[in-house]
Amino acid sequence: MAIIEGFRVRNFRPLRDVAMGRLSGGQEKPLTPFTVVIGKNGSGKSSLFDAFGFVADCLATDVETACDMKQRGGFERLLTKGEQGPMRFEVFYREAPNERPISYELSVALDKAGRPYVESEVLKQARKGTTRGRLFPFLSLHNGKGTVWSGEDALEGADEEGADEEGKARSDVELTDRRQLGIATLGTLMEHPRIKRLRDFLKGWYLSYFYPDAARGLPSAGPQRHLNIHGDNIGNVVQFMEREHKARFNDILQRIADKIPGIAKIDTDVTQDKRVLLRFNDGAFEDPFFAQQMSDGTLKIFAYLLLLEDPEPPPFICIEEPENGLYHKLLDSLAQELRTHATGKKGAPQIFVTTHQPYLVDALTPEELWILQKGTDGFATIQRASELEDVRNLVAEGLPLGGLWYSDYLDAR
Repeated sequence: MAIIEGFRVRNFRPLRDVAMGRLSGGQEKPLTPFTVVIGKNGSGKSSLFDAFGFVADCLATDVETACDMKQRGGFERLLTKGEQGPMRFEVFYREAPNERPISYELSVALDKAGRPYVESEVLKQARKGTTRGRLFPFLSLHNGKGTVWSGEDALEGADEEGADEEGKARSDVELTDRRQLGIATLGTLMEHPRIKRLRDFLKGWYLSYFYPDAARGLPSAGPQRHLNIHGDNIGNVVQFMEREHKARFNDILQRIADKIPGIAKIDTDVTQDKRVLLRFNDGAFEDPFFAQQMSDGTLKIFAYLLLLEDPEPPPFICIEEPENGLYHKLLDSLAQELRTHATGKKGAPQIFVTTHQPYLVDALTPEELWILQKGTDGFATIQRASELEDVRNLVAEGLPLGGLWYSDYLDAR
């Protein structure tokens, strides 16, 4: 499963230039499988979370629609104040731990008519047989026109006949709609397997916009494989897990019972009008509680475990402030669950979290934690906790990171 080693955002809200992990040509340490970002209110955590969402939405729809979504309000509101654009994003990743690195660079700007369009897209990969070093483009589009190399191997150029050194064809391409990503179209073609894999990777990103009230709804009956981003199909996923993965589902129930005393059983009931009721039984009462009666915290813990235990999990999971509504003593075990699922098995998802809660931060290592701060100029900066010598020394002496954060050791001084 692909893993992101680095991510860079420029000219997106307060993120004038924020980079995390390893990027093209860099020697920085890559992002960890479980990564957490902290920061004060207004430091840019939600913007960083939404930068991932923006890239995914550009693929799912187009760049104009992604800009105009309700939570964003248009290109002008997204563009960093005082900047002329474009907004730029870079995702540096590998398709597997020892595979060649790949960089995807996207620039979004305004055309002369004031409409967002894809100014450029570049996909680059290291040469075959190398896992480090220079990356060469196999897709390069500017203003909707450019070149693409087919096949599995990207080289830096082509001969006069339009074929590279390994006989792979080079093609000139021109898009009919500059609002659409080139990878959205080219990724559907058999001759571009690398582009297809990137397209599938981005399509698989899961950004959690889970709302307990959404989980309390009554969806139409019918098993569904995956939890959606709002969680309003949680009963359908329970139906699927009950039917197809009963042992795994029973394990989830046992872990919920360990964390939330009194939850003995969770199942579903189908109403006469073919809607799904999610039922929670505890040992104290004969009649079940329904999702509509359960606390926000119980529903959230259940939803997160259901997401993590998906037999075919998303490759990349983003969760913003998972602590909301949870008892503080659950946060350490939640962090352990997230880390275990991110690192504990082959094909595990990479997990990215933003938080305000020191109790969750207590469970982290300095390599997993990033500190986002707003400078005096109003723009955000970011730093890994392990880069701070004092923090490394204090953690080595046994002091937890959450306590250090609460005591202002992780904030600018």
